Amino acid sequence: MHQKLGERVIDLNPRETSEWLEALEQVLDEEGPDRAAYLLDRMGDRARSAGAEIPIHLNTPYVNTIRPEDEVPYPGDRAMERRIKSLTRWNAMAMVVRQNKYDPGIGGHISTYASLATLLEVGFNHFFHAHYGDQPGDLIYFQGHASPGVYARAFLEGRLTEQHLKNFRHELRDHPGLPSYPHPWLMPDFWRFPTVSMGLCSINAIYQARFMRYLENRAVIPVTPRKVWAFLGDGEMDEPESMGSLTLASRESLDNLIFVINCNLQRLDGPVRGNGKIIQELEAAFRGAGWRVIKVIWGQDWDSLLARDKTGLLQKRLNEVVDGEWQTYITKDGAYFRQHFFGKHAVLLDLVAHLSDDQLAHMRRGGHDPMKVYNAYKAAVESSGTPTLILAQTIKGYGLGEAGEGRNITHQQKKLNEQEIAHFRSRFEIPIPDEAARNASFYRPPDDTPEMAYLHERRRQLGGYVPNRSLPASHIDAPPLESLAESLAGSQGREVSTTMAFVRVLTLLLKNPQIGKRVVPIIPDEARTFGMESLFRQFGIYASKGQLYKPHDAEMFLYYKESLDGQILEEGITEAGSMASFTAAGVAHINYSVEMIPFFIYYSMFGFQRVGDLIWAFADARGKGFLMGGTAGRTTLAGEGLQHQDGHSIVLSSVVPTCATYDPAYAYEIAVIVQDGIRRMYQEQEDLFYYLTLYNENYAMPPMPEGVRDGILKGIYRFRAAENGQAVVQLFGSGPILNEALRAQKILAEKYGVPADVWSVTSYNELRREALAVERWNRLHPDRAAKRAYIQQALDGATGPIVAATDYMKVVADQIAPWLPGRMETLGTDGFGRSDNREYLRRHFEVNAESIAAAALSRLARDGQFPVDRATAAFAELGVNTEKGDPARA
Repeated sequence: MHQKLGERVIDLNPRETSEWLEALEQVLDEEGPDRAAYLLDRMGDRARSAGAEIPIHLNTPYVNTIRPEDEVPYPGDRAMERRIKSLTRWNAMAMVVRQNKYDPGIGGHISTYASLATLLEVGFNHFFHAHYGDQPGDLIYFQGHASPGVYARAFLEGRLTEQHLKNFRHELRDHPGLPSYPHPWLMPDFWRFPTVSMGLCSINAIYQARFMRYLENRAVIPVTPRKVWAFLGDGEMDEPESMGSLTLASRESLDNLIFVINCNLQRLDGPVRGNGKIIQELEAAFRGAGWRVIKVIWGQDWDSLLARDKTGLLQKRLNEVVDGEWQTYITKDGAYFRQHFFGKHAVLLDLVAHLSDDQLAHMRRGGHDPMKVYNAYKAAVESSGTPTLILAQTIKGYGLGEAGEGRNITHQQKKLNEQEIAHFRSRFEIPIPDEAARNASFYRPPDDTPEMAYLHERRRQLGGYVPNRSLPASHIDAPPLESLAESLAGSQGREVSTTMAFVRVLTLLLKNPQIGKRVVPIIPDEARTFGMESLFRQFGIYASKGQLYKPHDAEMFLYYKESLDGQILEEGITEAGSMASFTAAGVAHINYSVEMIPFFIYYSMFGFQRVGDLIWAFADARGKGFLMGGTAGRTTLAGEGLQHQDGHSIVLSSVVPTCATYDPAYAYEIAVIVQDGIRRMYQEQEDLFYYLTLYNENYAMPPMPEGVRDGILKGIYRFRAAENGQAVVQLFGSGPILNEALRAQKILAEKYGVPADVWSVTSYNELRREALAVERWNRLHPDRAAKRAYIQQALDGATGPIVAATDYMKVVADQIAPWLPGRMETLGTDGFGRSDNREYLRRHFEVNAESIAAAALSRLARDGQFPVDRATAAFAELGVNTEKGDPARA
């Protein structure tokens, strides 16, 4: 007799079933669970080979993964640690409540840290290493909304003052102030990682752990036991970035990575999974992705009940209750819990008959039990071969009582009344007077008290205090510009793209004996598109397991070479993952005391538009490096069409304060910008990063003219002056459109006798920033002689109107219009792209040479410097359709 999978489960042979179970019990008793697991695995293999469809179970029962009998004793002083934790809870709560009492609406969060306190304190006291000998220690991504608790602990440690806490969210009025969340830009000596943009912490932590292995395998840093810890909220796991790269961690065997998901079962507005179980859902997802999962659901109070549950009904009840019900139980008393949870079965009521209602109400969740948390962390730290996820159930707003413990409004709780504050003080035994409590005063015990001595000793044992951020001395000198002489000399008539020009610059840097090892090329599966396959053999693609196969092109010169010490990070089709690698490399000087120079080259359309939040966080972290937007431009990328042709990334990059954006036309411009970028970021240690556009149009690269270096870096220089007479019009071009401006210059001179100068505008963004800075200085110093912006100085003596043409939106060039009053006509690529070749695309968007020339003649005619009838006729002669629709709307 047999039964097919999917049919109603009926035991067709109870006696046989009993015999099998007895045999299993015997193995468990005599040889242990590991042997039993092995036998079951082998039996499963045999059954599958015989055609049996065995169900895949990615969930374990809704109980703790680590059994009580497998736990080790807690190594710390529980009473002392509870005292320190209580003081931290109080000061974290007081920080937010006090601020909202005196500055209504200033905001802040109490409840996240209230749920997270035990998870963090066990780490602070026993696991978070600040150093491993002379090497940097663990990297910790703190849950962003829990920042008050991290500040409060630093206050106890004496690293922050009471004035800091009083100025929480008051950064602009008093000093010293504290920012709302973890922001390295605002606290460069404290926070390492900006984590409050939910979802980014997960992917950044995964790629950080992988980058650590990359540095170790390339012998850039020594191997240490350091870990990457990421504290996440269960609600934020709905963000696509949170779950999008889980398989990378298991595929790379990142046993240096530990996720701790604070499962308080609530997001901002209510339950995370009111009708489901978020812990079970996450367990299945992570186990399916190859992670080790440790569940910390119940505190020690539950151990004896589960041990006495001989019927299995308690475990069954735990499995079936959904998260919405667990939230309700939190907000009700013990009698309600007894009736509605245990009361479903008389056997369960008997199981808790010896417990009072008050005892039932205070049965702890696992994330609030230091013993359970310690054992989970210990298992995670000792794990080998796989990343570890710890799912810890907690209560949001733990300790707030009626003020918001476990309620839907908990996340928004920012104020407590006097009675609620008194309850909090009493529950956590804070020794301050009534008046001080009512005013939410801060409290730190004297330095010579036992709890303070214990706190400092634990941190001494772990190598110092965390979080902490320090800037090491720079060990990188920018290579001299002459080392890139090949790129400065031009292409000697050979047609190449700026992408290929950049690849040559990158190759020269990789071969540089001083900095070559520090260069990190990052590519999201577009190396062949960008012509970078030549780097594969020379420098290798990083692979944590080396190359376990012989590539099909092994006989070719440019074969696909993977190696353990490979230098190239070939990330696959993931701009978000590549950006996370760029972030890890761009802040390596902070985290590993070694400076790395990342170059992330990608399809420009899928950069700022797709991963803008990650780029913003990179800026917050004071990251350094080069973003290279390949296949750039709305009309230069022929054929690809609407969703691939980029005409606006320069607009998006302009909003990032530390991003220096350039749109170079020629190889020598790229060389000058990259060399000076290395100087500024690494040698001078300026906190900025670069975005350069790269194009795939081939044309001859001219040699670098004399005296243009400063103009390239500041944003504009005269590339070619008019040949016959004083120019009466100025033509601005950027990227490949500079060549259209040069062709327009020739048309105007030869057909219409109009002399024009042509300017290469390498950065409208930088010109605008400098002009704004000058304008601000003038505004604030009316008693001093006014300064002039660089764009104004550069154009001294240049007469006539300006026609600016770009392969980007008109607003890019319009940025400098205030400093060129009444002089500029802008041509750009506003609108959606099209699938066609460059000739037709540039005609459509009106940025080709004919459109530039026509715009110049039109403006001269309006200014009375060219006959109107000749200008009108010129449109027809140049093939410019004056009646076609606006491409911005087409």
